Formats: sequence, structure tokens, C-alpha cells
Amino acid sequence: MGFSTSVDFKVGKCEGQKIVHGETMPLVLQPNEPELGNTQTLLSILEKNKDWFEQMLIKNSAVLLRGFNVQNAVEFNDIVEAFGWDDIRYVGPAPRTHIHKRVYTANEGPLSEFIYYHHEMVLIKEYPKKVILFCEVPPPEGGETPFVPSFRVTERMLEEFPDAVEEIEKKGLRYTFTALSNSDTSSMRGRGWEDAFGTSDKAEAEKRAKVLGMDMEWLDNGGVKTILGPRPLTTVFHERNGRRMWFNTVVGMHGKEFSSAEMADGSELPANLVKRCGEIIEEESIQFKWEKGDVLFFDNLALLHGRRPSLPPRKVLVATCK
Repeated sequence: MGFSTSVDFKVGKCEGQKIVHGETMPLVLQPNEPELGNTQTLLSILEKNKDWFEQMLIKNSAVLLRGFNVQNAVEFNDIVEAFGWDDIRYVGPAPRTHIHKRVYTANEGPLSEFIYYHHEMVLIKEYPKKVILFCEVPPPEGGETPFVPSFRVTERMLEEFPDAVEEIEKKGLRYTFTALSNSDTSSMRGRGWEDAFGTSDKAEAEKRAKVLGMDMEWLDNGGVKTILGPRPLTTVFHERNGRRMWFNTVVGMHGKEFSSAEMADGSELPANLVKRCGEIIEEESIQFKWEKGDVLFFDNLALLHGRRPSLPPRKVLVATCK
């Protein structure tokens, strides 16, 4: 692998690693020597190689730091802040708890449920460029965080459904999502609107929703239906080699109990297209077994990610950056 600079990492391997169009996913970086496997050494290395590390993340879309014995949320936050990337507040349906500074729990929904593949905050006007995960307690079984090169989904959907893809792209997409007033951690989409918008005042929530590109309809039970659209089916990011990313959440929201996805003119999405898209996403997925102390960086512009069902305990923390 041709690195542009000499760095203090050893390139490793992990189960499930793939080469996609010449890119290693995930790129695994480990300490050169076991005695260097600690957070302070890692922070020193990152301080010297910030630009190189970001280039590797853009090139490979996922970078896994393994073997540095990261212990807790405080050390994880130090790693996040080492890069100087701006924080971005999470807006979405997943119930989360603030842990320390920029660190939150990942989705606190039941571990028995599969969290479907998505680009983080894909429907919001301002979404993170980077999602960083830290495994404090690896699950005894399952619980992987699978990810998918988004451009591969677009390529394959264009091969199989060229006319339908271009029709949806032309019309755009509209989504709806229903949220309760208060959070319900028994659901992986149980975040209440008061927590999501940081206010219990409906008028203020509407203002904040407008800024994020949402309309709202209040429900008799105190909940709210949010309406988002039109939104694109795919997005081209020139800083990602001009690749056309499958930058939507059609499969994850179409025909669900609390959400919907349709074309922006109100016409239905072809059921066979949605079904086949889900199959393609799964076929393109990449995953590995979490180990204690792992820190995983995702390029959110390039990857969809999810969560496999697992046995408890499992504790994965998250930070999102602009």
C-alpha cells in the first residue's frame, strides 16, 4: 500500500475486510509494537499525522484503530478532539444518552433488533462527514456494525433499474416519520420530539424543524409527524472521486409502522425495486467482530452503516463531526 508519508502505524487485517475498487475496507491501523498500544501514544501519533490520516479515511472510507487499548469515553473523546473537526449535534429518531463532552451512546434501541443501513442524518440539511465509533464492551455474539460502499449500490441499481432510478431521481423523494413526545428506549426509533429538538415548546420545535428542512403535523396523542422532501435519491460528491452515492433511506423507511418513503409527487415506489435494493445493500455489506478498545472511523459521505442484532452486553459509543 503506497502511503504518502512515514507514519507510526502498522497496517493490519481483520475478519471480513474487503478490497473494493482498490480500496481497503476497513483500513486497519495498529501500533508498531505492543508496548506502544496505549491512548497517549495514539494521540501523539495522530497529532503528527492528522492530514495523512484524513487522506486515508477519504481513500478507504473506513479506518479501524485496533490495539491501542482505549479504555473509556474520556479517552475516546480525546481521540475525537485530536483532529480539530467541528462537532455536529445528532438529529434523528435514535434514542441516545450524552456521556462525556462530544461522546454519546449509539442507538439504545433493543439489541435484538437490526438497525438498518443508513448514512447518518441523511435527510437533514446538515449531516456529518465523519462518524466515529468506540467499542467499550464488545458483545458476546453478533452486534457487528456492518457498512456498505454507497457508490456500489448506485452502480448496481442503475444496472438493474436504469429507467426507474432516473424517474425517482427526477421526481425526488418524500419521507414521513412519526415521533412520540417523550423518548421510548424500547424502540430503536423511539427518540421523542422534545429530546430531538431540544425543547418542549411546539412553536420553537417547528422553527427548529424548518431550519433542518422539515415540516411538522401535530398528532392528538402529543406526538408529531415530520415530513421531509423533496430529497434526492443519489448525491454526487466531487471530493469523493465524483462518485454517485446512494444517499437516501428508502429501504429503511418504506412501508414501516412509523415511517414512509414515496416519490415527491405522491406516487408509490415500485415494491420490487425497494426489495431488490435491500438485497443489493446486504450483498455489498462488510463487517468485522468488535474488539474491546476498537475505534472505527466512517466517511459518512461514502458509507451506509447499520447494527446487527446481538446478545448483551454491548456498549458502543459515538461522536459525529462536520
